[in-house]
Amino acid sequence: MSPRAGITAARLVEAAADMADEVGLEAVTVSALARRFGVADASLYSHVRSAADLRQRVCVRAAEEFAEVLAEAIAGVSGEQALTRSAVAFRRYVLEHPGRYAAATARLPPEVAATSEGHHRIARLSYRLLEGYDIAPADLTDAVRFSRSALHGFVSLEAAGGFGSEGDREASWLATLRGVDRALASWPRGDAPA
Repeated sequence: MSPRAGITAARLVEAAADMADEVGLEAVTVSALARRFGVADASLYSHVRSAADLRQRVCVRAAEEFAEVLAEAIAGVSGEQALTRSAVAFRRYVLEHPGRYAAATARLPPEVAATSEGHHRIARLSYRLLEGYDIAPADLTDAVRFSRSALHGFVSLEAAGGFGSEGDREASWLATLRGVDRALASWPRGDAPA
């Protein structure tokens, strides 16, 4: 295959996403990608404008992929079952695709975020996940932020080796899921006294 044969924007973004999983999102550059394809940097600029453009495309692509993983996990279930399934899928995705996950959760320029269907879908799925809990509409955003923070915190620490070898991580994970479920099941109303 000649060096330039088959290079498309879609292939570049997929290769950049793979690279993000291997070396981290910030290490994804046009030069690094050009080396991977065995071409000069300049030959990629007909497909992407800059390293920032390339990383933004990875973010959009990763959000679409992550949203699909979450959607499949909660299809046809609600409440604790939806929470557990989505958490298991979430954890697997983060541990298998750390660069893609970082991309899916990275802050984007407003004009890019506004048109990223994957990011909008993740937000909708986060709210849909809580439909099985008796949480007042006015309190849903707080509950979504809580559940996302708990899962993100655990899995991010796990992925970074932050738990070391102390204790049984799997038992801690299951305890975390039970704790999140209990918190959501007894979520206080916004007008209830603290």
